[in-house]
Amino acid sequence: MTDPIAYPETRREDLVEEQFGIAVADPYRWLENDVRNDGEVAAWVATQNAVTDAYLAGLPGRDWFRTRIRQLFDYERFGLPQKKGGRYFYMHNSGLQNQAVLFVRDQLDGPGRVLLDPNGWSEDGATALSEWIPSDNGEHLLYAVQDGGSDWRVARVLDVTTGRETGDVVHGMKFTLAAAWAKDGSGFFYSRYPEVAEAEKFQAPNANHKIWFHRLGTPQSADRLVYETPAAPSHSHYAQVTDDGHWLVITTSEGTDDRYEITLADLNDPAWPTRTIIHGLNHHWSLAGNIGTRFYWTTNNHAPRMRVVTMDIGASEHPEPHALIPEDKATLEGAAIVGHVLVASYLVDARTEIRRYALDGTRLEPVALPGIGTASGFGGEQDDPETFYAFTSFNEPTTIYRLNIATGESAPWAAPKLLFDPADYHVEQRFYASKDGTRVPMFVVRKKGLTGPAPTLLYAYGGFNIPLTPSFSSSRIAWMEQGGAVAIANIRGGGEYGKAWHDGGRLANKQNSFDDFIAAAEYLIAQGIAGAGQVAIQGGSNGGLLVGAVVNQRPELFAAALPAVGVMDMLRFDRWTAGRYWVDDYGRPSDEADFHRLYGYSPYHNVRGGRAYPAILVTTADTDDRVVPGHSFKYTAALQAAEIGDKPHLARIETRAGHGSGKPTDKVIEEAADIWAFAAEWTGLAVKRG
Repeated sequence: MTDPIAYPETRREDLVEEQFGIAVADPYRWLENDVRNDGEVAAWVATQNAVTDAYLAGLPGRDWFRTRIRQLFDYERFGLPQKKGGRYFYMHNSGLQNQAVLFVRDQLDGPGRVLLDPNGWSEDGATALSEWIPSDNGEHLLYAVQDGGSDWRVARVLDVTTGRETGDVVHGMKFTLAAAWAKDGSGFFYSRYPEVAEAEKFQAPNANHKIWFHRLGTPQSADRLVYETPAAPSHSHYAQVTDDGHWLVITTSEGTDDRYEITLADLNDPAWPTRTIIHGLNHHWSLAGNIGTRFYWTTNNHAPRMRVVTMDIGASEHPEPHALIPEDKATLEGAAIVGHVLVASYLVDARTEIRRYALDGTRLEPVALPGIGTASGFGGEQDDPETFYAFTSFNEPTTIYRLNIATGESAPWAAPKLLFDPADYHVEQRFYASKDGTRVPMFVVRKKGLTGPAPTLLYAYGGFNIPLTPSFSSSRIAWMEQGGAVAIANIRGGGEYGKAWHDGGRLANKQNSFDDFIAAAEYLIAQGIAGAGQVAIQGGSNGGLLVGAVVNQRPELFAAALPAVGVMDMLRFDRWTAGRYWVDDYGRPSDEADFHRLYGYSPYHNVRGGRAYPAILVTTADTDDRVVPGHSFKYTAALQAAEIGDKPHLARIETRAGHGSGKPTDKVIEEAADIWAFAAEWTGLAVKRG
């Protein structure tokens, strides 16, 4: 154990507001201010980092983790190929490049040619190539640039043959490159927000999303407005062009729930008239493809775990869906028509299963996957004879496979060469009972031959209908090489078992997520996987909220806590950037019933003295404009001010990094080494230097 840390002085304001009869103190509200514009906040960040850096530098395992994680990252990695106009576009990282490079091949097994290398775009490697979309003829590439981890995007167009910029530039996109090429390659449809003043860009709420069309060779000021809902500024709109080029499919949402309206624009009519065919923002609808006027959809309408339906949009103005593939015990994640076959991806206890169907719903032979893991991809067009997918597991880095659509047979297209043996690690799935008796799945990964309790990293998310499926992490291998275990709990609030599982861990049921996570830790200890004082809990974003909430509720259960980019102030989260979307999972702080529930578990508001808390390392980034860093700043200040024991309660604040996407490899390695060294120190993992 180390001596108590002398934390930096944090100014405390006497700020109390009455909300629904409760006096709510918010003494650190000034830490919400943007670090770019507020010198006092910037100075606070610098002093926090100085204390944290000094502490981390003294941890015995830090150098070993940094060296070993760097070695484990140093292997060739390929992304999923996209086939357009006979060309194959794909990402590639030679190993330790800060950013992956975009290549193109004129033939599947031909030589690759560099199209875009973002590694020279900034000195610190923090300017990234985020999303990219080739035109259908493969002649142009629309791509987005992400700077310093911000969610804002600048989009540009490249001539694929010459490799030169066309001069087309589009601003105002956020979160992703929400765009779709016109079939003739003349331009693209895209979604963007109105221009925001630079000083407010990283904190202002996002509203008034619109779809535009940009014609190549023209300025953005000449773009054509395609769709908007001025009476509903909170709605978001995304465009998709059908394979036949006839229809623009507009998906409208509000918040983070999978509840959509669907509007069609007839692109064969120069006026692009629109009509809404699915009203009400009531259910999930996702286009799998169309054959003429017959559209195929995945939906949770009358099917909480999803089904496939068809709809003849030419039959009436308000076409009715007809069942094609019924709901299953497994959860349908998505489907696409490729090569005149419907390829459907299912989750079976959080593991991927791929099924194939004829277009009349007849079931064909499934796709045989390499093992227990996650398969993703399966994109393509109706007449493609092939598609590609990525397969990964906890002990298997991503391998890219080519799938023959007609036969259902797979063959590796790009497989990594590794610095470790996946066979050395054992992946198992267990099930445990939560507080209310609900059966919850959990993956446990350990080095073979490991017996007895071991320091264990327990990770979960539990929100927004997002499932946690098997995935590979080089840094986790380093932890397990030292004799640690890794556990991933599939708690309620996620999407592992469809709508009911999501509903079971949100809004009035949010406590179930916390109970599931607590029960996971108790199970690990009871089963001898971890010992008492050997569990470190970890989660990011909504998972950061999860970690903060359960530490307040059961501080004695955990040895260490690692909340990353977390939503920590549940009374003000909806005031910044994307926060307003999250009311679907959390509720509205302005609603009295929601307020009382949110106030009851808000990590920032429920730090209580008089109990010993675990060691806590809060991680965030100064340019996170999704979950603004003020959440983590205020939470850290509250921890350091409370009488909660002598274990360290520190903040590691990255510069020129955002919510996670686009982070350069160097920063990823440094952060992982710091986190693992901290967790090792407080779970008792003895780091062997050999």
